[in-house]
Amino acid sequence: MSKRFEGREEPILEPDIAIIDAHHHLFDKPSLRYLLDEYLEDVRAGHRIVGSVYVEAAAFHRRTGPEVLRPLGEVEFANGVGAMSDSGTYGEMRLCAAIVGYVDLRLGEDVADLLDRSIAAAADRFRGVRQIVMDHPSDAPYRFFFTGRPPAGIYHHPRFRDGFRQLALRALTYDATGFHIQLPDICALADAFPDTTIILNHMTVAMGLDLSVDERIALFNDWRDKIRDAARRPNLMCKIGGLGMPIWGFGFESRSDAIGYKEFADRWRPFVETAIEAFGVERCMMESNFPPDGRSGGYVPVWNALKHIVSGCSRDEKNQLFHRTAARAYDIEMEGLIPAG
Repeated sequence: MSKRFEGREEPILEPDIAIIDAHHHLFDKPSLRYLLDEYLEDVRAGHRIVGSVYVEAAAFHRRTGPEVLRPLGEVEFANGVGAMSDSGTYGEMRLCAAIVGYVDLRLGEDVADLLDRSIAAAADRFRGVRQIVMDHPSDAPYRFFFTGRPPAGIYHHPRFRDGFRQLALRALTYDATGFHIQLPDICALADAFPDTTIILNHMTVAMGLDLSVDERIALFNDWRDKIRDAARRPNLMCKIGGLGMPIWGFGFESRSDAIGYKEFADRWRPFVETAIEAFGVERCMMESNFPPDGRSGGYVPVWNALKHIVSGCSRDEKNQLFHRTAARAYDIEMEGLIPAG
């Protein structure tokens, strides 16, 4: 059940900070409808959202035509939303200013046509691709997935790297969505393709369901060590957020009371501070990950929590975290909407 309306009465912390929401979705699924109207309700709730990055969610794929080309429908959909936003009809913001589409890189060189047609369909917005690679030995996390359990062993598929090689040829980014236990594979990919920017989604999730206190401590330590090692690769960047997903094991989704930003911040702080310390503000960008994070709390307290955690940062560091890194990573032109620099 979504809690995204909770906390709307909270005062907005640092309301003047310009935010590019570096990761959100729009879709219409049997369990949840979250389209432009719903997202506008959230971005207008008080935080200064000036732009956003649309990330694929297996939404609005074409029903017919070659299987490899069907994800083009989602790129066309998101590009239309971006055009609607650019019209100014919904205010001074650029929603879906960058688009991350889906591609099955296991198809190898056969993905070239999809990539070229995606660029042609959304030339001003298409910036990269994502293929969810969340492979875990436990079945526990998959009950929370909107799109079903991803195939196992994607990174080791014999044609995956042939497909991945097509990204560098087109200067496209790759959004890596995996559990933290996939970080060694992601690092190997970063080493093999140093000219491709790889953006870690949700800091890579440390799957914490059904663990004892001691097991959670061991999990954090392992995640910390792996994220620090990953940060040694200069072509890796990191999205800070996604902590509202139940698979982290914080248990907020099962609470009947509304949860305020300070409680979120207290629980999320070790992960957020560790990732920012490892990557630096120049390679970190803040995300809402809505609507999935709405299972734990509202759009207002989620952003308040992220702001509260980094309250000790300088104004320049906050600008990097909340909009400049995302603008640079996804080549978003925000002139007139965010501070220069």
